[in-house]
Amino acid sequence: MTRLPVVSGRALVQALGKAGYEVDRQKGSHIVLRQRQAPHRRVTVPDHKEIAKGTLRAILRQVGLTTEELVELL
Repeated sequence: MTRLPVVSGRALVQALGKAGYEVDRQKGSHIVLRQRQAPHRRVTVPDHKEIAKGTLRAILRQVGLTTEELVELL
């Protein structure tokens, strides 16, 4: 099992963009992404320099990606 990478909010938004998500809106330091195809899922990514491990795991669980898939997208 691959370790979780240390990733910023902006880098995660770019990686999720490659996975089929697009920026829907932003309010403060929270970026809301929306899935392009149906079903239209939404996920919120904090725009921080480093995302906490628990937060990153929760985001990966919501979008249905594994750690290995995230590393490939980065």
